Amino acid sequence: MKKYLFYFFVIPVYLSAQINESDSLKVKASLSFTGIWQSGNVETLILRARTDLSISPWKKWVYKNTNSYVYQAFDKDKADSDFLSLNFLYFNPKKRFYPQALGFISTNFRREIAQRYLVGAGGTYQIIQGKKNWLKASLTVEYEDTDFKRDVFNKTHFNGKNSINTFRSTIWLSGKYELFKKKVILKHESYFQPSLEQSDNYRWQADLSAEFPIWKFLNFKINYLRTFESIVIQDQEEEDQFLTFGFTLKNF
Repeated sequence: MKKYLFYFFVIPVYLSAQINESDSLKVKASLSFTGIWQSGNVETLILRARTDLSISPWKKWVYKNTNSYVYQAFDKDKADSDFLSLNFLYFNPKKRFYPQALGFISTNFRREIAQRYLVGAGGTYQIIQGKKNWLKASLTVEYEDTDFKRDVFNKTHFNGKNSINTFRSTIWLSGKYELFKKKVILKHESYFQPSLEQSDNYRWQADLSAEFPIWKFLNFKINYLRTFESIVIQDQEEEDQFLTFGFTLKNF
């Protein structure tokens, strides 16, 4: 446990600031690390980490990478150990509308997902453009392959398949708002992701946060994450929620 406390207070391992890819800086990076720890009659540890990196390698092109990690343990028994890597390539993101390509890879311990990858393309529309306040909506189409560790599901017609493949469409909505002369920064990022082939195969996620600047490069952060997947291993819950507290470290 001392090792986890050291990581929690000294070494942030997750960067998250919902970097705006239409910003003019060539390189932007941020780090957020949030969690909850309780000891005594019940020992609980929940950690969330996320890194955001935005690079402009060529004129009018921007590559954006987001890596996130969630860990949970109760009485030292691991309940979650999940990794997600989101990769985007944007063309001319300073425009109000711009195209994008994307590729994701993830694992999920509790949902027994050995590996999931997703590739696709689409476009983003900037509803509100600005450095301090912005709101964006995106529509993308992807191909997805998910490999499970078991083949018995809550929806029985998927039984017997360790791998489930489908084409999806994703509706994204994200935004950032600075309030009270930047004393409070609100951020949100959510998506709805239905299958284009299987009506009962869909998922959604809502990620909400409030940040309170402490220093130019350091914010205190409160983060709420809620996720839902319609297809899960038998006897598992379809929905998860996390409320965590921590910090965001950034270079801008």
